[in-house]
Amino acid sequence: MLAVLAAVFGPVLLIASMVGGSGGGGVSALAPSAVPGVNAVLLDAMTRAAAATNTVAPQCTGMRWSILAGVAQVESNLAAGRTISPTGEVSPRIIGPALNGSGVGGNRTPIYDTDGGRFDGDTVYDRAVGAWQFIPSSWAIYGRDGNGDGLADPHNVYDNALGAVVHLCGTGAKDLSNRDQLRQTIYGYNRSWTYVDKVLANIDTFDQIGVAAGGAAVPEASGRAAVIIAAARKWTGTPYAWGGGSGRPGPGGTVLGGPSRGFAQGAGTIGFDCSGLTQYAYAAAGIQLPRVSSQQALQGQRIPRSAGLEAVAPGDLIFFGSNPAAGTGIYHVAIYLGGGQMIDAPRTGTFVREEAVWMSSYAGAVHFG
Repeated sequence: MLAVLAAVFGPVLLIASMVGGSGGGGVSALAPSAVPGVNAVLLDAMTRAAAATNTVAPQCTGMRWSILAGVAQVESNLAAGRTISPTGEVSPRIIGPALNGSGVGGNRTPIYDTDGGRFDGDTVYDRAVGAWQFIPSSWAIYGRDGNGDGLADPHNVYDNALGAVVHLCGTGAKDLSNRDQLRQTIYGYNRSWTYVDKVLANIDTFDQIGVAAGGAAVPEASGRAAVIIAAARKWTGTPYAWGGGSGRPGPGGTVLGGPSRGFAQGAGTIGFDCSGLTQYAYAAAGIQLPRVSSQQALQGQRIPRSAGLEAVAPGDLIFFGSNPAAGTGIYHVAIYLGGGQMIDAPRTGTFVREEAVWMSSYAGAVHFG
């Protein structure tokens, strides 16, 4: 089957099943035809590997491209800055530091060479290799030929992605649509709960991209919501500036305010922070919001996280917190667009942009009737 998959490198396979999560509601396993920041060949490799799960790990269910992407995002930044050939070869190769016990990457125990330098070029110590960062001894166990060329090469994303499926799934029964099982599975891949949280956050983001690609298109807003969204979109591409930006309703439907110079880490940058952008956008609709996100969360009609995004309308404020289940520890606000998408000013070094809702820290929404 793998040779058949690789025989013709055609369009990205679409996995159209809906994967039910333990928290209720489904997330789409549909892989979009393109994902910003993800190399098209790498996306194809992840999609094909997830589709091959029934063959390489038949007792494993719930595997999807977004899980592989979430891991690779942490392990190699999704091979950013590399060239990936149409058949999956990565150049330059992704090779980690020597695992000599120095503490780099959390490694405190020397791992001596197991492959004669074949994959990592080091004949003294092992080094993690490939987009999913296998050490050679692990690759000897989990490595697979994902592109039908007769080789299992960790520097080929088709092989590496399929090896990651085998590693994550293991040999027993497992349901990766179950949040608890997914969490334990990621911990088994890298025994750090901080690592687990980072990967899960990435998976949630990629899942939402899949939902949007699977038919939950961003709807056309109307009325006051359309005014709010248009006001925010006006500033797309504006730099994030901590403490920057403001807005208050002016005469005749105008807005007084706009981007401004930030302070602290935003000093020297003219732009918006998250709540400055939302304050401006809502002012366009005649609504005066407080300046900071935690205060904005106390306005209007609160919609709890437990109600899901289905209860949130385009134009509503959505919030993110350190304790999302309780809706507390609010540290970020955005404007919901629909279809699992939002517009926001994310953080220092970024710009006002549209992106998938950060489901791992989503703490509820506010609606103004």
